[in-house]
Amino acid sequence: MPVSSDLPDRRRRRRLAARHAERHNSHRVGWLRAAVLGANDGTISVSSLVVGIAASGASRDAVLISAIAATVAGALSMAAGEYVSVQSQADTEGADLAKERHELATDPAGELAELVEIYEARGLDHELAVAVAEQLSQHDALAAHARDELGLTEILRARPVQAALASAASFAVGACVPLATLLVASPQHLARSTTVSALLALALFGALSARAGGASVLRASLRLLIWGAIAMGITAAVGRLFGAVV
Repeated sequence: MPVSSDLPDRRRRRRLAARHAERHNSHRVGWLRAAVLGANDGTISVSSLVVGIAASGASRDAVLISAIAATVAGALSMAAGEYVSVQSQADTEGADLAKERHELATDPAGELAELVEIYEARGLDHELAVAVAEQLSQHDALAAHARDELGLTEILRARPVQAALASAASFAVGACVPLATLLVASPQHLARSTTVSALLALALFGALSARAGGASVLRASLRLLIWGAIAMGITAAVGRLFGAVV
């Protein structure tokens, strides 16, 4: 009997443990955003440059040198820009946490009242809101205010170095598509071959990012295909125009 009576409790504990172990797509948002942006930018930027210069009538060697330079410069630019952007976010988060830490030290009752108001606004009655606010404050008051007042969580916390490295590496990966095409395509069809390979790569990147983020694969791929085609089409027109003028 003791064994059978304990069985529902054990099942309940296993269900709770399994639910707690669930992985959601939002935990990838930090690096996924930077990686997707970098790969797409690498493919679109370098492919557009290749198409534009090839359309101007330049030799394959000139196009290849330009593409390599664009890859190096683009990867470093993406890393620097992403680091500065995300570090600014991290600085803002740090300032907000410092403010909350000071307010908790100087006015704990007022901060507790803030939590109570937040939980009441979310649908808890006053007594339950007070109980929840008190228990969370006893456990970790700063974490409670960071999460429920400021909206800061460990999952969404800004990570500048991670974002910078992901952007640089993914830009280089994306740029490898037009670079590889340059090495194998015939000089007479550089622009056409680069356009086709770039669009295929963009469709693949869109599908991979959608799968990783739990979004629609078709919608993400079409979005990248449309914008990539527009970018390369405009660049090719400009290259052909200036090539004819020069």
